[in-house]
Amino acid sequence: PTSPDRGGGWGRTITGIAAAGVVTVLTISVMGQMAEAEQPGSPTSQETGDDEGGAGAGGKEPNGAGDEVEEGAEAPPGAGGTPELTYDEVMAQTLPLDAELTASGELVPVEGTEDGPYPDAPDQYRYRVDVESGMDVIDPEVFAEAVHRTLSDPRSWTNGGARSFTRVSSGTHDFVVTLASPGTTAEWCAKSGLNTTIDNVSCDSASTDRVIINAWRWAQGADTYGPDRMHEYRQMLINHEVGHRVGYGHAVCPSEGALAPVMMQQTKFLTIDGITCEANAWPHPGNS
Repeated sequence: PTSPDRGGGWGRTITGIAAAGVVTVLTISVMGQMAEAEQPGSPTSQETGDDEGGAGAGGKEPNGAGDEVEEGAEAPPGAGGTPELTYDEVMAQTLPLDAELTASGELVPVEGTEDGPYPDAPDQYRYRVDVESGMDVIDPEVFAEAVHRTLSDPRSWTNGGARSFTRVSSGTHDFVVTLASPGTTAEWCAKSGLNTTIDNVSCDSASTDRVIINAWRWAQGADTYGPDRMHEYRQMLINHEVGHRVGYGHAVCPSEGALAPVMMQQTKFLTIDGITCEANAWPHPGNS
């Protein structure tokens, strides 16, 4: 656009021919930009900035597939990012974690409380969940949820209402279920005279208040369960180590083809003395 001259009127230095030339140039330029915007992948169509963090005119956002989704509407699967996984889907996944990792050593309580399933049970346990910082591939809240869901399941150590497990994040507690890197697991288990480095396993560090779940095993599982039974393997880990804490020792396979006792060292083997059991995550698998 032109600007006012000092006399207060619009400048008259542009002749009619020059003005027509400017209009022609502008018209060609605009048409060129429109044509460029129509080309898939062009800078004009992909790099134009919008207000409010990328929302376009009319309150719509691109879904990444060339379509638009009205504000407040749910995007179709695969559009606009990765759909949120369910709890069961997360628990079924393996995770990348170094078998020789020693993380920060800082064991951080997971916030939140959850009541046990049997408020009138004669044996009441209060436990905390801690997760070592520096292991970004593991969600502490998912781990805490897994612990509480497992211990509250009627197939677990509630023994038909004889016990109940309440999760706390502060105050008094009976034990701390702790997810720790392999190096930190070894340090805490050694406090109770246990060597977890041979098979990179978990432990109940009985001379401390910590039930230690080895994060590498949590992330990668064991050959005895394989990659398709990660959720079940994680439940077994929790039940086995908490089982030690509430007073149970190791068990062996009772007969060929039977379900393995949860206190059998299933991370290491399912066959002992020539007898092979089926993998099993629960103390009372028949309860429901």
